[in-house]
Amino acid sequence: MHIESSEAVPDVVTRTDAPLVAIRSLTKYYTRGEQVIPVLVDINFDVMAGDYIALMGPSGSGKSTLLNLIAGIDKPTSGEIRVAGVDIAGLSDGDLAAWRAAHVGFIFQFYNLMPVLTAFQNVELPLQLTSLGRAERRERVATALALVGLEDRMDHYPNELSGGQQQRVAIARALITDPTLIVADEPTGDLDRTTAEEVLGLLERLNAELGKTIIMVTHDPKAASHARKIVQLEKGVLVG
Repeated sequence: MHIESSEAVPDVVTRTDAPLVAIRSLTKYYTRGEQVIPVLVDINFDVMAGDYIALMGPSGSGKSTLLNLIAGIDKPTSGEIRVAGVDIAGLSDGDLAAWRAAHVGFIFQFYNLMPVLTAFQNVELPLQLTSLGRAERRERVATALALVGLEDRMDHYPNELSGGQQQRVAIARALITDPTLIVADEPTGDLDRTTAEEVLGLLERLNAELGKTIIMVTHDPKAASHARKIVQLEKGVLVG
């Protein structure tokens, strides 16, 4: 599933021998008056195309901040984040927003679905930023919902779906633009164990069968065990 964006965004060129995500000397801190609060300190690591990585660590370790930096939601204080050759830390706010829309699919703990829109309309939302016609948008949304097993729920509203079904809609929405990266922030944190395993199994399939590169934040070792690699953070420092 490949979708052309109508936005002018930096070209992404993927080499098989180069990391898809290269993070070098990454530092992030906040200031509160005269107090400097470090969140991430001198982070260095790579993500290869097709990786499925779990970012783990206790609350306050900086894992969600790191995910937001990789996804272009936030900017580092210093250091470099290259995604398929694009230094996203150096992009202007406008270029970063366009890059993010074209290259990142988001999965959140609490789904972030629009309650007044059907499952179909929620998944279709990112395509409204593209030049695709209505018929092609409909075809792609139907394909994405079929991938997550919800082709028979496309006309249902979020309050008519279970938590697991809502998260599947969110996953379909994350897939719909064929993004370079899928980032997931505690995607099973609001689900019971059985439903969580179903969602994690779906993410595994997307990685194994479609080759999607996934970076997932979790504090749950059982969730992390579904990933191919684990990156451990403690107090803003990479420890494993």
